[in-house]
Formats: sequence, structure tokens, C-alpha cells
Amino acid sequence: MGMYNKLIAGLLSLVLISCKTGSKVTTASYVGKEFVTESGLKYTIHKAGTGARPTAGELVSVHYVGRLSEGMEFDNSYKRGAPIRFALGEGKVIKGWDEGIELLNVGDSATITVPPHLAYGSKEMGPIPANSTLIFDVELISIDNVASPWEVQGLDTMPVAEGLKMIKITSNASGIMAENGKNVYVHYSGYFKNWKKFDSSVDRGEPFVFEVGKGMVIKGWDIGIAQLRTGEKARLIVSPEMGYGLNGYGNIPPNATLFFDVELMDVK
Repeated sequence: MGMYNKLIAGLLSLVLISCKTGSKVTTASYVGKEFVTESGLKYTIHKAGTGARPTAGELVSVHYVGRLSEGMEFDNSYKRGAPIRFALGEGKVIKGWDEGIELLNVGDSATITVPPHLAYGSKEMGPIPANSTLIFDVELISIDNVASPWEVQGLDTMPVAEGLKMIKITSNASGIMAENGKNVYVHYSGYFKNWKKFDSSVDRGEPFVFEVGKGMVIKGWDIGIAQLRTGEKARLIVSPEMGYGLNGYGNIPPNATLFFDVELMDVK
């Protein structure tokens, strides 16, 4: 697993709060100066952006270079050609990132120095030794809205198979059908009955890819996605029998009925 995934699984705006003094300082006036927060996070602004500041729960896209205090580079989003994208303040990244990126405005560039207790602590993580201080050169690229349930009021709920229903939201008669044996690219957001979101490719900014009809996904997906053409959106209502059954899986509890808002992006 690459460092990008480990970072996912495992500053500063026009107005900053100086945790040493409690006073407000203007980013543009303090470019090049180092500040330290109460948690021990260090940051230095190199370029002051003029965009908005993100808040917890919003999606942020960040380019970065990560290196150890000794100078060894262990990860680089620029080399991958895509920034990292995550929901801020939800523990999707290390604590030092949740704290530091929340202080950025779009367009800001900064270096944040993350002590071990705000990074991976006493755990060794790939090329990162235990108890490492990590240094990140970061740039906040954009702020985006997180996925939320689609509006389906007034639309018909259609039975597809026993234990599986579909609400078609958009149709595209000229689209390519998702047939068995084809690789499909699907954007989705999954919700429980209380509409608490448990997963979303939309929030990650990368569609999910699988081969239809090969058992690579739950039955509700193998059958449901095969009903769609490219460009179409639908809500799949998946019973436990078509989902994760009596045992559940990960953060999916046993006997859970699941709701997936899906969009078929491509078929190959």
C-alpha cells in the first residue's frame, strides 16, 4: 500500500491565530516566519493565498511533499500528478494535517512540521521510522463540498431483484450498457437508513473500478450496476442479503440495509 493510502487511512489563512500569544496576525505580514501551535505543530508560510479557509467536514485538495527531518523524501503528490483529497477534521489523515490544513486558505503554500504525537507516534509506517517528526511542504489547491444524499422525491422505486430496488434518477438511452465481464467506473456514496454516510468515492475524488458479474462486489452492486448505462444515476436500495448479510463488514453493521447513490462514469 502506497504512502498516499496510508496517509488517507492512518497554513495558513489571511488571518492566523498565534497560539503563543493568542493574538491574530495577518498572513501576508508574517510570510517566512515560524509559528508554533499549542499542540506542538510548527508552520511557516511561504506564499499567502487569497481563497477561502476550509472548515471541518469540507473536502480539501492538497498538493504536498513529505520528508523526514533528516531530509529523506517519503511521498510526493506532485510526482503522482494529483493532489490528495480528503474530508477535513474527520480523522482521514494524521492529526497534524487535520490541524494544519484547517488553517490554510486556498492558494496558501506553507511548510508544516509535525511532531510524532501528531503523526504516526511509536508506529513504523512504511519508510517512516517510529517516533518520526515529519515535514510537509503543502499547498491548498481547492475546497469542495462533500457528497450528500440525492433528491429522489417523486421518483419511482422499482424492484430489480429479490432484496434489491432501484430509483432511477437520470437516464441516458445512448450510453454504454454495463454488461457482465466489462470493467465499470462508478462514482458512489453509501448511506445507512439514518443517512449517515459510511463511504464515498466522490469524497475521495476517484471512481471505483470493478468487473461486472465476477463477484468482486456485493450482489446488489453486481446486479444493480448492470442495469445502468454510462451517464446514468440511480439509488440502489440493497437488503442485507444483497449486501453484507448477517456478519456485516468493517464499519457496516450486521443486517444493514444500505443505500447507494451511484453514477456510471464509464464502461471498458
